[in-house]
Amino acid sequence: MAIKKSELYSSLWKSCDELRGGMDASQYKDYVLVLLFVKYVSDKYAGVADALIEVPEGGGFQDIVALKGQKNIGDGINKIIANLAEANDLKGVIDVADFNNADKLGKGQEMQDRLSNLVRIFENSALNFSKNRADGDDILGDAYEYLMRNFATQSGKSKGQFYTPAEVSRVISKVIGVNLAKSQDQTIYDPTCGSASLLIKAADEAEHGLTIYGQEMDNATRALAKMNMILHGHDTAEIWQDNTLSTPYFKEVDGSLKTFDFAVANPPFSSKAWSNGIDLVKDKFQRFDGYGIPPAKNGDYTFLLHIVRSLKSNGKGAIILPHGVLFRGNAEAEIRKNLISKGIVKGIIGLPPNLFFGTGIPACIIVLDKENAENRQGIFMIDASKTFVKDGNKNRLREQDIHKIVDVFNKQLEVAKYSRMVSLGEIEGHEYNLNIPRYIDSQEEEDIQDIEAHLLGGIPKQDIEALSNYWQVYPTLQQDLFTVADRPGYLMLKIPSSEVKACIFAHPEFISYGEEIRAVFERWQGKHTPLPQLTSKVDELTAKVEGHLQRMGFVW
Repeated sequence: MAIKKSELYSSLWKSCDELRGGMDASQYKDYVLVLLFVKYVSDKYAGVADALIEVPEGGGFQDIVALKGQKNIGDGINKIIANLAEANDLKGVIDVADFNNADKLGKGQEMQDRLSNLVRIFENSALNFSKNRADGDDILGDAYEYLMRNFATQSGKSKGQFYTPAEVSRVISKVIGVNLAKSQDQTIYDPTCGSASLLIKAADEAEHGLTIYGQEMDNATRALAKMNMILHGHDTAEIWQDNTLSTPYFKEVDGSLKTFDFAVANPPFSSKAWSNGIDLVKDKFQRFDGYGIPPAKNGDYTFLLHIVRSLKSNGKGAIILPHGVLFRGNAEAEIRKNLISKGIVKGIIGLPPNLFFGTGIPACIIVLDKENAENRQGIFMIDASKTFVKDGNKNRLREQDIHKIVDVFNKQLEVAKYSRMVSLGEIEGHEYNLNIPRYIDSQEEEDIQDIEAHLLGGIPKQDIEALSNYWQVYPTLQQDLFTVADRPGYLMLKIPSSEVKACIFAHPEFISYGEEIRAVFERWQGKHTPLPQLTSKVDELTAKVEGHLQRMGFVW
């Protein structure tokens, strides 16, 4: 029987309740996620020959279960996890939490009861991960992300940086073209990978796989990233712990930075201590050559330039940064000018405010592309700041928002009040200021009231002309519905208003267009639903969509 996500999520969040009181919410993850990892690998691999993870004797979840109610449960769990870590080269990854810490877990009986209750939650027979995949659904991976998202929400402003919302990660992975990767030999890199949620989402877009590299400064968060990679099937991913800016790990034989096919990043915003350990006069990795040195108290452009230097000559990347990088002056203005002049910036996507954990300020995605950069004549901009849904105390991109951003960006479609290609000449005329509102007016048009129509009757002709998209689909419907009024600039209905809906539904052009829509759905059904057991679901979906179209007239 498949695990229900709702039941899994509820059980896992109960485990957090057992830890409340002795520690900050940001530390729950050190205990809960490690137990989740041990339970998962034990269910999947215990007793399995040549398994991905070896579960040694005295190193599995059942060994932890045997400690319930014992006075030495905390020390015992530490030893079991140490055995599992030792057998799989995971020291410093899964053994970072101290289950015998009296300050966090209580002394004596309190610790004994707290840890025993915690183990019981994971012992629940409904949480069996031995066959967690159902219909291609990564239940455990989803559960891990659920916990990460909740930890970020609970942890407060300074602790939410280890998680990038999945919706934003999906947008980034799709606009940099990871899906076009041809082989596993191609590489992807995140210099500030946090728990690796962004890196995983991006890598998963590659049909043939990618070789994954990541670096994270915080040791505990690096441990989360490594566990996350294993849980999502990327056990060979190389995740290193150190300061990417002062001590980048991934280098070529000659000491220069290693370069990658793709790079993504969601670095800490406006870091004030980025220059520690870096020679600003002569950076040995040449990240500032030809661009300029970022301000000493703001590291936004430092991370961007690190990615630029880490991309191959045809490499593509994206980085999430606050909007200030688009318009701030002085040293950043010079860097921005040089980046634009070299053609490396392919696009900018303005995101809604309050999407990210730890900050409510709006951010943007800067899309970088070195391929054919010298011939780039413009920067494609999207203002997606108004396309979101409120979700609790945060905002969230919906499926239609993600689809619109990705479709418009990848097809370079110009949509009024939403997107346009801005020429380098126009940007130069604005002194290389990239602030999106300078180029895209996203303000909604004011609803103009026609006083004369209110007083004397009639329908303003301009209101009818504003429905031109409909008249293109139903070219004769306008003539069947309206006639010229007794004064210029106004029309009148030919039929009573109560009969308008019936007239539209019975109109030959409306019926014909409905048949075209149905044909499109039937072709889609034939192409994408070859399994008989899915046909009924598709028919149900098709019927719902057609019913919606009929109720709304023409709405697409």
